[in-house]
Amino acid sequence: MELDALQENAGDIASLGATLVAISPQQVEHNLAMQQEKNLQFEMLSDPGNKVAKSYGLVYQLPKELQQVYMQFDLNIPMYNNDDSWTLPLTARFIIDQEQIIRYAKISTDHTIRPEPEDTLKELKTLQRQA
Repeated sequence: MELDALQENAGDIASLGATLVAISPQQVEHNLAMQQEKNLQFEMLSDPGNKVAKSYGLVYQLPKELQQVYMQFDLNIPMYNNDDSWTLPLTARFIIDQEQIIRYAKISTDHTIRPEPEDTLKELKTLQRQA
């Protein structure tokens, strides 16, 4: 649902001079399949082993009980990520400027709470006015 919401706002994000990129620990082929399935017009990059997420301090390990629940729902994280660590990145959204400075960060430890694309657009507009 988050990817759909981002796709709905991708044009507005681009009109503000920003480039929308999603990053996932999934293997490239799974990201490509998701892009095609959802007809996403923005790039989805693969972060094997959550290396980028780790560098931002955004990785957590799923507890054994939750791993079992995921498997019951056929959410085979090790297969999709080609990594048996059962680690995932926290939900996060960043605005990073051309000098690679993080100008906005919204991070949640609750995977059900996602940043609203409208909040990101609002922040982009604020940053554009300040430039």
